[in-house]
Amino acid sequence: MSQRLLHTPEGVRDLYGKEYAEKLYVENRLKESIHLYGYEDIQTPTFEFFDIFSREIGTTPSRELYKFFDKDGNTLVLRPDFTPSIARCAAKYFWEEQVPLRFCYLGNTFTNTSSLQGKLREVTQLGVELINDPSAEADAEMISLVVRALRSTGLERFQVAIGDVEYFKGLCEEAGLDEETELDLRAFISGKNYFAAQALLEERGVKEAYQDRLLRLADFFGDMESLSEAGAMAGNERSQRAVERLERTASLLKLYGVQDYVSFDLGILSKYRYYTGMVFKAYTYGIGEAIVKGGRYDRLLQQFGKDAPAVGSVMVVDSILEALSSQKVKLPVPEAVRTISYSGDNYCEKLAEAQRLRSQGIPVKLTGTAGK
Repeated sequence: MSQRLLHTPEGVRDLYGKEYAEKLYVENRLKESIHLYGYEDIQTPTFEFFDIFSREIGTTPSRELYKFFDKDGNTLVLRPDFTPSIARCAAKYFWEEQVPLRFCYLGNTFTNTSSLQGKLREVTQLGVELINDPSAEADAEMISLVVRALRSTGLERFQVAIGDVEYFKGLCEEAGLDEETELDLRAFISGKNYFAAQALLEERGVKEAYQDRLLRLADFFGDMESLSEAGAMAGNERSQRAVERLERTASLLKLYGVQDYVSFDLGILSKYRYYTGMVFKAYTYGIGEAIVKGGRYDRLLQQFGKDAPAVGSVMVVDSILEALSSQKVKLPVPEAVRTISYSGDNYCEKLAEAQRLRSQGIPVKLTGTAGK
């Protein structure tokens, strides 16, 4: 056997022993918190038709997808993102439902990126989707749920930064940007590359007054005062409505008692183009990337034939585990397996002892020489 077959491909890894036990513990704690909010488990396929993740949907770029063909010649894709799959499923099975639908899922996603920079190509995500509810109350529920779920794992030092893509879109509309320029600008601002954003706006001949407004997005972060300032600066109703919506959400989050875990950042944008309103990311110490991402996507389900608003979030289990390890949070993993040895003449006695311990919830393995 070739030595290289003993190794995994780049970007994936094996999990076993204590590390895997800790991962299962975190997954269970997150799911317990989510279920307290009335969310029900749902499972979608690991691979879907390519069109579920097409450019029109606004999800992962085609070059970053794992694509392959079935025997009928259909192009299939390993899911890079759960939300379009849940939207497809909801549109198919709950087409006539008008009451709020709450779904919870757990599984792996796959991204075929060439620049890993320490990232995994296969990651475990646990997420929630709230469909058929357009309200700020639904937005606040989603943020509150995220805070409660993260705290249940043992994390305490984290912040959920909340923005609204409608504020950005209102400024782009006001400045007269075309779709291509808006998408390029969104990518630069999302990546905090403001020098490239400024160069793009200058190249496209955007008036200096509009340039200043767009580039000041990074300045509007922190508390409610920053939101008020952003609302005053915006010269269009679309951006002002976005600020008012965030202010309403902030007041609701106080009722949940999670305001200390929340801040506002109008510079937060997502690479996923299907987001239509509130977007958010949760950050913690020891991890450079967001451990939770989410937002509102009120038009995504239209792509699958159901006109329904929705808001959701995804918790990156691998990143949460990395954060817990970095912050030295001790996780209670199951008791180590006990070993009971037996010989040919005491097997019955040792088996009875093992069964007694197992009835008490204590894991036991029997090992011996009988029958050899």
